[in-house]
Amino acid sequence: MPHAVTLIPGDGTGPEITEATRRVLEATGVKFVWDVRRAGAEMLEKYGTVLPDDVIESIKRTKVGLKGPITTPVGRGQRSANVTLRKKLDLYANLRPAKTYPGLRSRYENIDLIIVRENTEDLYAGIEFQRGTREHEEILEAISRCSGHQLDPESALSVKYISVAATRRIVRFAFEYARANGRRKVTAVHKANIMRLSDGLFLATAHEVAKEFSDIQFEDRIVDNMCMQLVQKPELYDVLVLPNLYGDIISDLSAGLIGGLGVAPGANIGSQCAVFEPVHGSAPKYAGQNKVNPMAMMFSGVMMLRHLGEREAAHRLERALTQIIAEGKYVTYDLKPRPDDPTAVGTSQVADAVIERLHR
Repeated sequence: MPHAVTLIPGDGTGPEITEATRRVLEATGVKFVWDVRRAGAEMLEKYGTVLPDDVIESIKRTKVGLKGPITTPVGRGQRSANVTLRKKLDLYANLRPAKTYPGLRSRYENIDLIIVRENTEDLYAGIEFQRGTREHEEILEAISRCSGHQLDPESALSVKYISVAATRRIVRFAFEYARANGRRKVTAVHKANIMRLSDGLFLATAHEVAKEFSDIQFEDRIVDNMCMQLVQKPELYDVLVLPNLYGDIISDLSAGLIGGLGVAPGANIGSQCAVFEPVHGSAPKYAGQNKVNPMAMMFSGVMMLRHLGEREAAHRLERALTQIIAEGKYVTYDLKPRPDDPTAVGTSQVADAVIERLHR
């Protein structure tokens, strides 16, 4: 049976890398029924939102989405498409692998990390109050009354909240992923030494959940120390589970350890739906130039194949991608020793090379 998948090309360079990824996924022999839905800057002008409702409805129907990057308008009051998808579909777990492959320019070898980021709470929930509004004044008065702190009335406010329920399910997700994939250890990352109530709740709940998984080692690290540890000795870590903001920062740091966002895949997973995407931006200045690296989205396609139960196809596609990277011949400029290397190939040529390798 073919797999129904919502395909969201995105904007900027998104359509190019999405098409390249669609081609290599079909070359694995797995059958798909693509429901193509438009989102991005063009939709903002047309419908007043970068993410029309029909995109959400399609993913609810297919249960699986493959998404290219979408530009977030700066300073226009628009929430990003990613945040909107996560909230409306309750995609509570952001899964970010960070793995080194031979041929990538990195200072490290043998990194194989899994970042599990809580997606729905923390500062990224978007609960903010603009200075000068009635709601802002009410919040300032409530803070003063309840805590004794007189905040500067010219301050804007963002609310950080962490709940037991959301923490429990993201930590359980991390442990269940570790168990299902033969991982040895889960590390909870926090700042409970300073934010004793919010991050303290995250840490305490993580310890409670860890008791249910005696076969998996558990530890915790303070987030600033975690950053240093990852730079100094990343080989000590395996699966990291973090609140939303720290997860965003650590996942990009981990991508830097392995060679950059050009090879960094991602997934947003909930109890009903999952959306797979590269984690880099839309790079609109390169749109239509057949220049950008499609491998992050292709590796996201590998994750999608595994999610769909197509493990053999996922293995073959990952192997083809890693062989192309190791050879270094049919790769885009960012994977060459020098970005001005004249032998660099374009987006579609990378897809051609991967497909040729799959057919060997």
